[in-house]
Amino acid sequence: MKVITTTGYKGGVGKSTSAIHIADCLSRIGNTLLIDYDPNRSACNWYERGGMENVYFQVADEKKALKLIEGRDFLVLDTPARPQSEHIRELAEDCDLLILPTAPDTISLEPMFELVQKVDHSKARVLITIVPPAPSKEGELVQLDMIDAGLPVFKNMVRRTVAYPKANTLGLTVNLLEDKRLQAFAEDYQLVTDEIRKILNV
Repeated sequence: MKVITTTGYKGGVGKSTSAIHIADCLSRIGNTLLIDYDPNRSACNWYERGGMENVYFQVADEKKALKLIEGRDFLVLDTPARPQSEHIRELAEDCDLLILPTAPDTISLEPMFELVQKVDHSKARVLITIVPPAPSKEGELVQLDMIDAGLPVFKNMVRRTVAYPKANTLGLTVNLLEDKRLQAFAEDYQLVTDEIRKILNV
């Protein structure tokens, strides 16, 4: 069983969205459970709005998950934002991959640089989310800055789009939206998941 955890110092950077869509992609290759540790219960609320009827993975809070973990191929953990430093280290030690979503802006990046320094780089990856569309190069420039700083970062990024809030409202993943143009954005998390599979050798 592989454990993938999403966390970060700042809210609103796509942490729960990333957990949901990565769990969805992983569910196509293995038995997947998303455990919602976030007090906001974003993933659980999404699941209750419609996810349970439309996806191939389950979502549960930490109490209900205790009875659902056995036999899973993948556990995706959506943890609270703004964890304490010692908690970050524990999260990294207790999972196979720690995913740190961040938006490409100064307010999001400053705590992210501090956060990544606290964990084993071999078990962590920064995921750049909410990337402005072309012709903006903001995402690519931030990615290069991270690489130059020696930080572990995913090659693929997640584009900014109305698809994610729309899917969230409906309790769907982006690939299930009726609008084909919005469905196309599902490729972003599929590419990220392909990277995860290579990292974890699954």
